[in-house]
Amino acid sequence: MKFHQKPNTYVSHVKINVQDLYRSIQFYQQTLGFDILEKTDTQAILTADGNTSILSLEQPKNAEPKQARTTGLYHFAILLPNRADLANFVFHCIENNVRLGSSDHLVSEALYFNDPDGNGIEVYIDKDPETWTWQNDQVAMAVDPLDFEDLLKEGQQGAWQGLPAQTLMGHIHLHVANMAETKTFYEKGLGFETVSRFGDQALFISTGKYHHHIGLNTWNGVGAPPPSENSVGLASYTLTYPSKQALDEVVFNLTAIGVPVEQEQKQIIIKDPSKNNIIITY
Repeated sequence: MKFHQKPNTYVSHVKINVQDLYRSIQFYQQTLGFDILEKTDTQAILTADGNTSILSLEQPKNAEPKQARTTGLYHFAILLPNRADLANFVFHCIENNVRLGSSDHLVSEALYFNDPDGNGIEVYIDKDPETWTWQNDQVAMAVDPLDFEDLLKEGQQGAWQGLPAQTLMGHIHLHVANMAETKTFYEKGLGFETVSRFGDQALFISTGKYHHHIGLNTWNGVGAPPPSENSVGLASYTLTYPSKQALDEVVFNLTAIGVPVEQEQKQIIIKDPSKNNIIITY
């Protein structure tokens, strides 16, 4: 969990657009086990620990279905504290007929599925960082089959009681339009380091030698357009920096590469080159 606290920069919150708020609240409570921190007619702020929010749902006016072949959300990733939690969640999904994809990434064990609107979700646990393989500042990752037989030995049927209080927003993975522009923005502007790449189509970036706080890909097509503002998908995500000094440095770096910055007290609001909305705070 050290990768999601000072002195690192990390994704602390994700806000997504949905078409039917009531339907989505049911899903995120019953399937994932979130609680509601605050709710209005158009928004629900969700929590795992009862105090802080890592995910919010918003139903924009005239909400449109998820648009294909656009930039935006590929998935957001919920990080569970222990392997037993992941095993218990698998049993829970089996009991509730949730269809899962899965993978062993060498650095993590991950499950994949969609919410009712097609927003991508990953639920995962990190393997011990001492077992990660680094070479020339690049971490080895793969898409290997997940060993469910071994994983389920850690869990128990009926043991899932909702998200543990220590659950975090582990990372976010985005569709982008141009990898070169994106790399410059996130490295020179926001201060992330590239720690893995899959050819010229996917980039994984982090701070503090995490396997990735942000994934970026062009799998929806180079030059893909952004979705409409009221489309299902990513509304915004929040990056938390360790200090005001770090935030000020980001503003300077973004300005230097020509990125418009909107500043509001303790946070700034920007768009990446693919028009993904980012809130930056400390």
